[in-house]
Amino acid sequence: MTDPARDHVGLMDTFASRRYFRKFEGIMQHMLRVAGVMEAESKLNRDEVEILTRYAVMLTHTFKALSLKYLLVGRETGRFFGSLSIDNRDSGFPVAEELMTMANDAQQAAKHLENMPSVATLKNEMVQMILGDRKVPTKLQFALSQRLYYEELIKGDLFWVQNDPQADWTGNLSEGRRTFRLHWATYDSQVNLPVIYLMELEDNGKVGLPKDERRWPEVQAHLSAQALGGLKLVTIARGFDQDFDDLHPKRLRRFHVGPMYSHAFTRQAGPLRDVLADAKAPEGQDWALVWTEEELVSDRVIEEKSGWFSTVEREVFALDPFGGKGADLGATRQERSIILPQRPYQVLEEQDPPGFAAVRKFVVSGSGQVLRY
Repeated sequence: MTDPARDHVGLMDTFASRRYFRKFEGIMQHMLRVAGVMEAESKLNRDEVEILTRYAVMLTHTFKALSLKYLLVGRETGRFFGSLSIDNRDSGFPVAEELMTMANDAQQAAKHLENMPSVATLKNEMVQMILGDRKVPTKLQFALSQRLYYEELIKGDLFWVQNDPQADWTGNLSEGRRTFRLHWATYDSQVNLPVIYLMELEDNGKVGLPKDERRWPEVQAHLSAQALGGLKLVTIARGFDQDFDDLHPKRLRRFHVGPMYSHAFTRQAGPLRDVLADAKAPEGQDWALVWTEEELVSDRVIEEKSGWFSTVEREVFALDPFGGKGADLGATRQERSIILPQRPYQVLEEQDPPGFAAVRKFVVSGSGQVLRY
């Protein structure tokens, strides 16, 4: 059995670390444009785009905070503070431990800031050292980077290892039967990738779900505990359906964001590695981001006995009506997409590796526009 930690590498070089963060900053911006394209194609509606955009923005904030934390990596700062660890085999993303450490830092950020000089003070001291002592103020630069890191944590709105479920009311079907869209997200520690969940459900409880002081905390805890990438959607949905008699999951989706492939930073196997190697793209264009959407929908409702005199509704979920893989997949359908710059896309089309014909391709032009192929 392989040790996952052996596939974790630290970005010890200052310039490599900054290139990595610039790359992800650009990729997250492209993801926002992809969401707009998918809305225009009616693959997503406006509310779904807003939810996915929110998580993309949270990821952007998380990467910004990490970039500040490791801004002076590889420089002599007078204090050892490590380097960003990334999963260079499975995901191309930072390892989950980075987010766990950041969550701990966030809890103590206010205390750190109380005892640190202000940004203005640090900048003035840097100017004095440069002009007066004619020295590079590396230690002051480090202190400033840490100050900015903690300030970013204080702002919040970051993507954590566990992002608790939230509920949006989407209308009433009848008196006493409401509909909600739930969404939550995790950073899967097994594969070091962000995973986003969307669930549409009907609620015939006495009190609307988000206002129900008993059910809502139970639902949040249940869904967070089941947010494991290794669990099939049908397993999650059936468990939810069985545990909450007055909540009826009609549609469940899961978005796996990544892996990110980069000729400069990762060593994943497979066709995309060869595509990026052969593309010989310039800095900032040697990447590809894959994501996968799984969807499970309810096919029909049956009634089961509950106690002596009552019945409850249970969902029967549709498993892949085509292809015969539904039982293994545990979902109604699965769709893969990829976003990449023009040059790698041209090489991908020329090589035409097996398995990519059905993959949706979003290509970033030189001007940053995203085109669908």
